[in-house]
Amino acid sequence: MTSSYPITEVPPSQFPKLLREIPQPPNTLTFRGKLPDPSLKLIAVVGSRKYTTYGKQVVEQLIRGLAGYPIGIVSGLALGIDSLAHENALQHNVYTLAVPGSGLHTDVIYPATHKPLARKILDHGGGLLSEFEPHFKATLWSFTKRNRIMAGIAHATLLIEASEKSGTLITARMAVDYNRELLVVPGSIFSHNSIGVHQFLKLGATPVTTALDILQAVGIDPSVTLTPKHTPPTVLTSEEHRVLQALEEPKSKDTLIRTLMLDAQQANTLLMHMEIKGLIANNSDLYRRL
Repeated sequence: MTSSYPITEVPPSQFPKLLREIPQPPNTLTFRGKLPDPSLKLIAVVGSRKYTTYGKQVVEQLIRGLAGYPIGIVSGLALGIDSLAHENALQHNVYTLAVPGSGLHTDVIYPATHKPLARKILDHGGGLLSEFEPHFKATLWSFTKRNRIMAGIAHATLLIEASEKSGTLITARMAVDYNRELLVVPGSIFSHNSIGVHQFLKLGATPVTTALDILQAVGIDPSVTLTPKHTPPTVLTSEEHRVLQALEEPKSKDTLIRTLMLDAQQANTLLMHMEIKGLIANNSDLYRRL
């Protein structure tokens, strides 16, 4: 990975504009791959390492909705929501920038299990960015320093799931300190992973329930995309209409079958065809609308 994507130092005059404006800007920056185009609005996506099915669905739906717009996704290459954000950006051809808590040499990329993800980001036209020297190994304090880079370089920070004492909240607080937009996805009042998120909601953070909310927050006209979205109209059968109505909230297959009052074989065929058509998705035995 190092040989094909050399580590390059960014001249201070070429530091991203927003990053130069924070109270303690980095003295040095190195990158691999491609730095974000200045025309992109960057969204730092942060959240719990121990995400729920709900958190995974949120990442998938929001980033899919941002595809085709002048948006870039920034995250920390960490386990959990970070890696989901990078992977979904790649899946939908959205530029993504990883800011690990380590240097950028292959031997020290952290976490080591995400070296293949780092390579995939580079192979798909994304980038890696760090203020640490290339062989620096991640430490406890380096993640806080990394967080200020993420919050500082982004036009807005999107918080998806965070417990009361999550380190993710540091990035969210930094975004507020830097006068950036803080966007939060409301969660279940019964979920431990919602406590930190709801703290910021009470303090006036912008709630996000659709990709449109994100576009509006960073001043992007949702009617203008970089790549036109040609979505042919889908003609639904009466049974498909019933399924979509039943999936106002995700449901297990058994619950869905009981709700629709269909026999198991008929339901299996119907759900399979709807997945193929891209109308619904099945994650961990929970069906949801797309």
